[in-house]
Amino acid sequence: MSAEFEPLYVAYLVYFNRDRDYFECHEVLEELWLDKGREPVYQGLLQVAVGLYHFRNGTINSMYNKLSGALKMLQSSHRKLSPYPPDMLGINLDKLRHDVERYIRRLERYEQEPFEFYDLEIEIVDPLLRRAVEEASLTIPVNIPQRTGYERGPKAKESSAE
Repeated sequence: MSAEFEPLYVAYLVYFNRDRDYFECHEVLEELWLDKGREPVYQGLLQVAVGLYHFRNGTINSMYNKLSGALKMLQSSHRKLSPYPPDMLGINLDKLRHDVERYIRRLERYEQEPFEFYDLEIEIVDPLLRRAVEEASLTIPVNIPQRTGYERGPKAKESSAE
């Protein structure tokens, strides 16, 4: 296990576990995913955040159905994360996969058994990563208010303008 963790990955974990700011999770991890040549493990992690974001902030109407958006993202994340070892990148990836799988099953039955949104926790198993996340938590400001709409962030707007 590497003693060095990417600052964007550490920021993702801060936003995911401390703030539950899934929009910002996507923003920081998308940047790392692109820098890392679109490695599927990073895409899977960012899709977990996107799926939770859709379910928490979406609506169900003729224009958009939060269930289908969340389900699509979580299913894709599960497929992307499945080939990796149970404890990769300093986290309990196996537990995260199981949590995502449980969310998928509940979303598939949502119309018969509705439930309130709930957050997931990414268990950090590497002590060096845990320390890095704790230290970063002291310097990374909380985004208040969190973005809840479906506008793309500044990074996406920059790349689409190119």
